[in-house]
Amino acid sequence: MSLDLPPAVDIREVGLRDGLQLERPIGLDAKLAIIAALVATGVRRIEATAFVSPRAVPAMADCDQVAAQLHRWPHVLWSALVASPNGARRALDAGFTELEYVVSAADGHSLANVGRTSDDALALTAPIAELVHQRGGHCEVIVAVAWDCPFDGPTPPARTVEIARRATELGADRLALGDTIGTTTPRRVVDLVQAVRSAAGLDVGVHFHDTRGTGQANVLAAVQAGVTQIDASVGGLGGCPFAPGASGNIATEELVYMLQESGVNTGIDLDAVLVAAGLVEQAVGHPLASSLHRAGGRPKPLGRVGLHLP
Repeated sequence: MSLDLPPAVDIREVGLRDGLQLERPIGLDAKLAIIAALVATGVRRIEATAFVSPRAVPAMADCDQVAAQLHRWPHVLWSALVASPNGARRALDAGFTELEYVVSAADGHSLANVGRTSDDALALTAPIAELVHQRGGHCEVIVAVAWDCPFDGPTPPARTVEIARRATELGADRLALGDTIGTTTPRRVVDLVQAVRSAAGLDVGVHFHDTRGTGQANVLAAVQAGVTQIDASVGGLGGCPFAPGASGNIATEELVYMLQESGVNTGIDLDAVLVAAGLVEQAVGHPLASSLHRAGGRPKPLGRVGLHLP
């Protein structure tokens, strides 16, 4: 059986934002060292930070300081996550023109995450997109709990499709589907990606968590369904602080290994990602979840061991 895979995909590194948001705050110098190591991997898109309440997410309190240093790497497409029009203004004033805005497909998560119903959060897409477009940028809407919500249970596919369709009408330039608590499976991935793409008329990216060990399988299913925009986090760090049970993202190094060993170009140097993962592990002060980080990349041949008889 042959796999129908694209020649290349575009990976967005989200470890600096989604990866670190559950961790205790780390110093700016350590964060900049991680940024430099991630840039050295060759990744083309990096989500750098989030302009959100520092009380809610203390690890992102240095967002303006991080933004002020990103001019050192002009060839990378930097983006930031926002949760409100005010956050969008702050991010734009800090120099970002690529913004992500999260809309939950279920009220339970939306109320826990941003204190608004999903419809109220969706309505803010229009003013946020307008602010971004005035600066010549792009607004991506990430539909959180696209498959399942920790508070409300399974998300009806029609609800996720409707959120995505309305977000596009309200000005979103791109869409991504988030498996916020890591519960979805390959068949559900393909079905929802196809439904959203058909209804919204936009390409769809994916953001998977590996909470239940299905992250890589879900990526493979999505890629075979035509998805080429994939989020991943160095070392498998991350999760949503407002979704009980949401653990780490799919690990960038594991994703790169799987895809490149399958003949899909990512443009990312696996050895360099492993170096970056080592820096992240030192900075957060605990072992990373990534199996590949522990095992290393492709094993080097040991050579033949001769049998020596006395």
